[in-house]
Formats: sequence, C-alpha cells, structure tokens
Amino acid sequence: MALVKADEFYPDYRQDYSDIDDIKNFDVYAEDDKVGTVSDILVDDTTGRLRYFVVDTGFWIFGKKVLLPVGRASVDYNDKEIYVRSLTKEQVENLPNFDDLEKVDYDYEERVRGIYSPMSATSSSVTQDTAYDRSTYNYEQEPSLYNVDQQDNQTLKLYEERLVANKQRRKAGEVSIGKHVETETARVAVPVEKERVVIERTNPSSSTPSNPSNAFREGEVARMEIFEETPDIHKEAVVREEVRVKKVVDRDTVEAQEKIRREELDIDTSGRPVEDKQF
Repeated sequence: MALVKADEFYPDYRQDYSDIDDIKNFDVYAEDDKVGTVSDILVDDTTGRLRYFVVDTGFWIFGKKVLLPVGRASVDYNDKEIYVRSLTKEQVENLPNFDDLEKVDYDYEERVRGIYSPMSATSSSVTQDTAYDRSTYNYEQEPSLYNVDQQDNQTLKLYEERLVANKQRRKAGEVSIGKHVETETARVAVPVEKERVVIERTNPSSSTPSNPSNAFREGEVARMEIFEETPDIHKEAVVREEVRVKKVVDRDTVEAQEKIRREELDIDTSGRPVEDKQF
C-alpha cells in the first residue's frame, strides 16, 4: 500500500475528475488562522481513493509542506477553501515536513496520524478500533482520517437578481451661437444753416441839403462775413446688445421595470426535525 500523486494515477484527471484539479490552490484554514494552500493530492495506488492533501504553508508557517488527511477536511468549492476541524496553527508546525513522496512510509504516516488522531477521538462520538501494526494497517481502519463524508458539510448558495441602475453621460447635441453682418440703408436728417446777405435800399425821408465830409470818396467798402453749416455724417460702432450663453441642468427621474428572479430554499425533511438558522 503506497501513495502516488493524483495526476500520476489519473493521467486524464483534468478531463475525468475536474473536482480534483479544482482543489489545487484552495486555501486551507485551521481553527485559528490560514495555514497554506493545496499544492498536490495523494491517492492510494491500489484503490485510487484520495488520502492526503499536500498543503504548502508558504510564509504562514516557515514555508514547509505538510500532509492533511482528506477525512479531516471540509471542502467549500464555492469559496475555494478547505477548513480543518480541531486543528491549530501550532499543530501544523509540529507536523513532519513533506519533502519527497519516496520518504512517506508507514513510520512517516504514523507521525502524521499521531497529530491528527487525538483530534479525531475528541471530535467523534464513535470509538474506532485502532489496534493495528505495520503489517495489518489499512486506511479503512481510520475513517475519521481518510473517509470523505460528502454529507458532513456542504454549502448551498441562494442567488437573487437585483436591478442595478447606472448612468452614462453621452452627447445629446450641440448648440452653436455665432454672429454675422447684415447691411441696411440708414437715413438721418441734419438741419443746417446758411447765411446770406440781404441788401436793402431806402429813400431818405429828409430832403434837407447836407454836405457830409465823406461824400464822394472812392474806395469805400462795406464788408460782411457769411457763414454756413455743412453736415458731418460718419459711422461709429457701438454696443447694441449683449448675449450671454450658459448651461442649466434639467432633472428628471427615469423609471424602469424588469422581472427579477430569486432562489428560495426548499427543505425536504422526510419527517425528521431540522433546525433552520439564519445569520
């Protein structure tokens, strides 16, 4: 009775035994802390039954590898985790280091069983007959260490659908505001003044003869300046109107309606009492 690696005993296990391949790299937890990850699986070379998980403790416990009997493990495929009942981190430190499969003989396994057997006795109400020796030992004599109880601890997850509302910002359009020049004819009226000279001649009302001193002098001239207004019309650019451009946000609520599904638990007790706890 010897042990071999699962991928050697089942060369096509990746296709035929997908669960075995899935267990690799599962995280392993003791009662008080994480102790490592599954790096390999050992099977019985005569029956092909799983016997040990090889746990790589990495930096959690000095980087050594140890063996975990499959009967002590509760496998949670959903969370990809393995829990070891009644095992502490200190006990993992006391397990013999797994270096080479060739060194795993009866004496080596006895050292491993010596760590796990006390835990099996305290966690099981059934007393097993452990009277055996090197020549008569069989894995079936210790079912608490090597039998995988599929019904002992299983996880069933109930799912429900939920409506998730998100928003996406997209460009709905564009408003462009510019200006152009229009031409029109404007008319303006400007009143102007022009001066002109009016010469009035009158007959003197008095006929009394006189002899003025300035009579009959040539070159006498009367001068008068004449002014007129001319229109000064030109164009000036002035601000007629100011246009301000800004954005405001209009808020609205969009409602959607969809059918969603939810899984509920169906319990068939077959007449047996079941305690349903909710946490």
